[in-house]
Formats: sequence, structure tokens, C-alpha cells
Amino acid sequence: MNKRNKLNVNNSFLKGKTILITGGTGTFGENFAEKILKINNVKKIIIFSRDEYKQYLLAEKLKILDKRNILRFFIGDIRDYNRLHLAFQGVDYVIHAAALKQIISNEYNPFECIKTNVYGAENIVRAALNTSVESVLALSTDKACSPANLYGASKLAADKIFMTANFFASDRITKFNVVRYGNVLGSRGSVVPYFRKLKNKGLNLPITDKRMTRFWIKINEAVDFVISSLSYKKGGYIFIPKLPSIRIIDLAKSIAPNTKIKYVGIRPGEKLHEVLINKDETRYTYEFRNKFIINYQDQNSKKRNIVIGGKKVKEDFEYSSENNTFLNLKQISSFIE
Repeated sequence: MNKRNKLNVNNSFLKGKTILITGGTGTFGENFAEKILKINNVKKIIIFSRDEYKQYLLAEKLKILDKRNILRFFIGDIRDYNRLHLAFQGVDYVIHAAALKQIISNEYNPFECIKTNVYGAENIVRAALNTSVESVLALSTDKACSPANLYGASKLAADKIFMTANFFASDRITKFNVVRYGNVLGSRGSVVPYFRKLKNKGLNLPITDKRMTRFWIKINEAVDFVISSLSYKKGGYIFIPKLPSIRIIDLAKSIAPNTKIKYVGIRPGEKLHEVLINKDETRYTYEFRNKFIINYQDQNSKKRNIVIGGKKVKEDFEYSSENNTFLNLKQISSFIE
């Protein structure tokens, strides 16, 4: 998301609200909680995750910011419906960030991937409906669009679960939406710190393929985009920010210009290029200045639901990291700093 598309986030709708973040000790949850703690009108922030030690570390890190003592920590797993149902009591907004995200790990542990990413999504929906949560916003990935690996397929299934929940929840107040974006700069799984580590050790940088491209977003931009998407009062939307693309070979050269490159080949389940909107989704996609919105309800309605303020994209449009605005080496250096 470049400077001209920078979001002006209005967070007034969060006044007096309680927000729960599943997977709240991850990179996104940590940065989201830090941002929300600086907003004086929020009632409570709940971190829901499995790891008590990570919760302890996060509590210590955010202690200074939590001047009003509004931060709460719940030990729990999204596989456990009863625990979710208890945790969702009195919650207004749920940010669903919990997932098993490592591609190779999920390929070798498919049952565990499905239990967390798919059955966990079902539990989120059921618990939210049965506790009258106002809105659920699930975090997805470009790998869910035309998936080539189990992680992407599981997230696609989760996205479908959240979108469809809006139809059998017509008599309830809960709305379900999804945010879909690419690689997050600053996340624990990012290749940037890995490349820097290899550079400092004087080792070659492993590149799968010099043609490979990816969408990139900074963690603070991801947090702002999620807050802006959370403000929507209707359900059935997939929100996609406009992002720059980076060639992986250019990223490596920017980080370590004097380090040798070693080509290792594409791993199972990897793509050369990622897609955030495929051609089958363009029929329901609207373009805005800094984002796209896929109106999922269009697929299930005889009457087209126009997204106010958006412009319908062309039928042959595809939002791919291959055919996008690329950052050059100088821009990449500035971006990752």
C-alpha cells in the first residue's frame, strides 16, 4: 500500500467496544493490540491463544501501554468450541487471526491443518452466532485464491465458511467478513529476517526461482487495513488492499547486494506468482482508491448488490503479483527499512 493509498483510519466506531483477537500472540495480534491500546475509547481487548508463555511476554511488553487495565488474556484453542463460547461472552468484535500457516508443515500434517484452519473457523462462526457477537473479521491470505497447497485450500474453505455464515445468520446480528492480503513484512515467518541472518553469516541466499513474485504489506499497514475493514456494518465482503509486488530476486539483492545467490527450486505447493483476485471473482469485485471489495453475496442473489462508492472491475481482470506495480531496488530498500 503506497503513500498515495495510505489509509486515514477512523476508529470512532470502537468506542465502548470489547475486541477479541484469536491467535492474539502472533505478529498481527501483537501489533493490533498495541495499536488499539493507544485508542482511549476501547472498553476491553482480549488476547485468545494457546501459548501461556507468549501471553506472558506480550503482557509484559504491553504493560506500559495498558494504562487503563483493559487487556485480558484467555488460554484456549479455536478447536475447542466450548472455550470459544465462554470467551466470546460480552464481545463486540472478533478478529480471527489464529491459523496453522507454514506451508510445508501443513503438507506433512494435513489432519492438524484441517482441525485448526477449517474446523476452527466453524467453531468461530458457531460461537459468534450463539453469543451475539456484532462482527467477525477473519484474516486470510493470497494463498487461498486458486490454492496450490493445503494451507491455501484450508484457508479457502475457511473463507467460504465465513462468507456463507451471513446467509444462515440472517435473523441474528452477527456479520462476517474476510480480509485477504499477501506477505507481511515484519511477521515471524517473513523471509526478510532470514535473508539478513544468512547475510550476516556470510552464507549464500537460497532463491527458489528468479521469476518468483509476491505481494507485500507492512505490518502497520495490515493493522490499519483491518481496522478500516472492521468498520463496515454489512457482512459478506472480502476486503483486499492494493499492494506492491516485489521480485524475490530483487528482494535478495536489496538486502545483500554482495552475497551470492543459490537457486534451490520451487518447493511443493509453491507458486511462481500469487493471486489476490482471480478471474472467476471479478464478476463480484469492486475497485476503490486503496482497495478492492469482493461482494460475496452477489453470487447468491438474483438482485445485484452494488457496493457503494466502488467501481466494477472488468470481466477479464485478475489481481496477480505477476502483473502489478513492482518496487525497484531503491524502493525495496526503503520499504523494508
